[in-house]
Amino acid sequence: MSNFSVAFDYPWALSLLALLPLLWWASFRSLAGLGPGRRLAALIFRSIVLSLMILAIAGLQWVRISDKVPVIYLLDQSDSIARAKRDQMLDLAIRSVREHRNDARGDRAGMIVFGREAAIEFPPYDDDLPAVRGLESYLGPTDATNLEAALKLAQASFPEDTAKRVVIISDGAETIGQAATVAKSIADSGIGIDVVPVDLMTKSEVLVEKVALPANIRQGQPFETRVVKHRYQPQSATPVAGRLRLLRTVGSTEQVLVDDSITLDKEVNVFPITDTISQPAGYTYRAEFIPDRTEDDALQQNNRVESFTYVRGKGRVLLIENWRSPGEHSQLVEALRSSEIETDVMASNTLFSSLAELQAYDSVILAGVPRTSGEQAEDVAGFTDEQIEMLVANTEQFGCGLLMLGSKDSFGAGGWSNSGIEKAMPVDFQIKNNKLEAVGALAMVMHASEIASGNHWQKKIAEEALKILGPMDYCGVLEFSELGDRWLWGAKDGMLRVGPNRAAMRQRLSSLTPQDMPDFQPSMQLAIRSLRVVPAAIKHMIIISDGDPTPPSQGLLDEFAAAKVKISTVAVGSHGPAGSQTLEEIAERTGGTYYEAVNASALPRIFQREAMRVTQPLIREPEGGFAPQITFPHEVLTGLPRDLPKTLGYVLTTVKDSGLVEVSMRAGEANIDAENQTILATWTYGLGRTGVFTSDAGRRWTNAWIQWDGYRQFWTQLVRWSMRPSESDSQFSIATSASDGQVQVVVHGLDSDNNFLNFLDMQAVAVGPDLKPLPIRMRQVAPGRYVGNFDAQASGSYLVNVIPGPGMAPLTTGANVPYSDEYRLRK
Repeated sequence: MSNFSVAFDYPWALSLLALLPLLWWASFRSLAGLGPGRRLAALIFRSIVLSLMILAIAGLQWVRISDKVPVIYLLDQSDSIARAKRDQMLDLAIRSVREHRNDARGDRAGMIVFGREAAIEFPPYDDDLPAVRGLESYLGPTDATNLEAALKLAQASFPEDTAKRVVIISDGAETIGQAATVAKSIADSGIGIDVVPVDLMTKSEVLVEKVALPANIRQGQPFETRVVKHRYQPQSATPVAGRLRLLRTVGSTEQVLVDDSITLDKEVNVFPITDTISQPAGYTYRAEFIPDRTEDDALQQNNRVESFTYVRGKGRVLLIENWRSPGEHSQLVEALRSSEIETDVMASNTLFSSLAELQAYDSVILAGVPRTSGEQAEDVAGFTDEQIEMLVANTEQFGCGLLMLGSKDSFGAGGWSNSGIEKAMPVDFQIKNNKLEAVGALAMVMHASEIASGNHWQKKIAEEALKILGPMDYCGVLEFSELGDRWLWGAKDGMLRVGPNRAAMRQRLSSLTPQDMPDFQPSMQLAIRSLRVVPAAIKHMIIISDGDPTPPSQGLLDEFAAAKVKISTVAVGSHGPAGSQTLEEIAERTGGTYYEAVNASALPRIFQREAMRVTQPLIREPEGGFAPQITFPHEVLTGLPRDLPKTLGYVLTTVKDSGLVEVSMRAGEANIDAENQTILATWTYGLGRTGVFTSDAGRRWTNAWIQWDGYRQFWTQLVRWSMRPSESDSQFSIATSASDGQVQVVVHGLDSDNNFLNFLDMQAVAVGPDLKPLPIRMRQVAPGRYVGNFDAQASGSYLVNVIPGPGMAPLTTGANVPYSDEYRLRK
C-alpha cells in the first residue's frame, strides 16, 4: 500500500511567494500598452514562472510512502561455522520470514549466502521462503568470509520504491573485504541492517601456527627450528595429546625429522628442533599435528603448515638429458666439473616437481632433450606444461640461466615449438622461410569415441599434436560422421598448411565429434590421396581407435609404404586381441609404431611424440660437415681461436627479430639464409640469460670438438656466462612474514665495512602456487632497511627473489601462507 504527500527541503523559501503582489504592481504599468486580455495573460504567465522558481528553491518533493518491506537475509556459509550451526541458521531465517512477513502489506523476503564469494539463493519475492533442508546455489569456496561482497549484492538486489532491510546471520569473522565501510554506506542510503550473531566455535581446537626458521642458514651449521602450536579449550583444561611430525623436503626426497608423541598443556606450545643442512638447495619444512582423539580437534584444515628456506653454496648447474640416452653428455659434464662447476645430471623421466627445487641451481642445461620421449605407451615421458612454466619462471623471475643444446630430438625437431621454452630462447624453433622446404605433413584419423570422455581426449590430443607442427608443415584430421568419412577442414584435400590456418584449425577442433567408424578403408584412402600430393619431405599418419573397424586392404597398406608414409597406431579400449592385431599390423606394414594406451591421460604425450616425426626436416646434416664461423666477438668466445673444429650437423631455427639477440656463431652455408643457420645465439630474458647451441656437445655432430683443446674452455665460459651471480662483497639478510592476505618482505643491507647500504634500486618479484609473477615494490624505510609487500590470498608456498642492485647476487627466500584466516582461532 502506498500514500502520497508533498514535502519541501527548504520551507522558508515559500515566504518568497509574498513577492507576487509586487510583481503585479510593477508589471501593471510596464504592460500598459497591451490590451486588457493580453496584459492579464502576461501577468498570469509571469506569476506562474516566479512561483515555479520559488517552489524549486524550496525543494518541492512529491513523496510516495510505501510500507512494503523487502528483507534479505545474509547467511554466512564459511568454514568457521560448523555444519550443524549453518543448518540452524537456515531454519532461523525461514522461520523468521514465516512469522513476520506481512502478506497483506506485500512484504518480500530473499536470501543471499556467502563464503569467499556471495550468491543469491532466493531473490526477494512476495511469499515465504521455501522450507528447504539445504542450500543449492552456493558452490563457491568456503575457506573465507566475504561479508562485503554479500552486502553489495544485497544492495543491488532490492526492488525500487520500497523500504529495505538486511538481516546478517554470521559469526562476524570477516577475512576478506571491508564490511564495516560498506555497511555504513548502505545505512546512509536508508537500508536498515540487523545482525543475528552466531556463537564462535566452542569445541576444542588445535592449530599449527608456524614453523619458524632462521633468516640466514649456512651450509653445515646447526640451527634451531621452532614449531608453534595453539590449543583452545573453552570448557576444559585437560591437556591434548597427539603426534608431532616434522618433515623436510628437497626435490622429490622427503625426510622425517621428528615423529613424536606430544602433549599440549598450554595455550601456546613451542617445540624447538635442531637440524643441519649439508647440501645447498631449497628446502621445505612441513609440520603436522595428529590428535589422538578426533574430538580434541574440531578443524583439520589448520593442522599442517610449511616453511621454506634456501641454502646457497657454490655455483651449481643442472643438466637434463634424454632418459633413453643416459651418459650421452658425459664429456660435457666432466669438462664442467673439472672447471669446478658442480653439475648434477637429471633424466627426463625423473624431472623436478617444484620451482623451489630449481633454486639450488644457477643455470639449467636442456642437453638435446626432447619434450616427450619413449617408444611404448607405458614408457612415454617428458615435460609437463607446469614444468615448462617452472623452467621459464626460474629464468625470467629468478635470474637462473637456461641453455638449450641441439640434437636430432631438440628445438623444433624435439617438439618444443609453441612452448614457453621457445619464447624464452633467442631463436624461434620454426622455419619461417618459403625458400627452405623443411616441411612435414601429418594426418590424424580419430576413432576414440567409445572410451570414457572420448571426444574430450580426441580434441586434446589433436591440439597437442598441432602445437608441435611448424608454420610450413601440413596437417589434416579425418573423422567419421553421419555424412561418412570426411576431413575436418580443407574440404576434399584435407591437408592445409599450419602457419596461416593454425587458429582456424584449433577452432574447428572444438567441433570434433567423431562417431563409431565401421571401416578403416575409406578414411585411409582419403588420407593417402592427399598425402601423395602434399609437397612435404616427411609424411606421417596417426590412427587412434579401438581396432574394431574393418581392416584396410593389403593393397592400401602397400600404397602407404610405397609413398613412404608411416602410420603409427594407438589402441584405446580395444575389443580384445582382434582389434589390437589390426592396429598392430597397420603400424608394422608401414614402418610406424604401435601403442597400447591403458590410461587415456598418456594420449597427449603419445601424440606429441608422434607429431615430432614430421619435424625431422629441421635436422641439417650437410655432406662433409662444416666449420662454424664466428660472427660476433661474444665474451663466451674470449681466448678461443677463430678456426673452430668441424661440425657434422645442427638444427635449423630462425633468429628472433630483436636487437637484443647476439648471434655469435653460424654454420656458414651458402645455400641457407643467415637467419636459419644459427649455431650459437644468446640474449637476456627477464632477469636471466638464455642461449642456444644448435649442434650437440659431442658423439653425433661434434666429435671433433671433444678432441679440441678449446672444448672445456668454450663450454665452461658459456655456462659461467649464463649463471646468475652467486657472490657479493655486501652483506644482506632477507625475511618474510605473512598476515591478513599480505606477505611482507624485509631486506637489510651492509657493505664490507658494515656501513648501511642506502638508496639501492632493488628489483623484487614473488611467484605464487599458480606460477604467476607478483611484482614487489621495495622501498627504503630506514638506513639499510628495505620493505615491500605483495598480495597472497591463496594458501601455499611463495618464492621470493630480490636483486639488491646491478651485478649483485640475488636473495632468494620463501613465504608460506598455510591456510586461510578462516581456520585461525578467535576468541
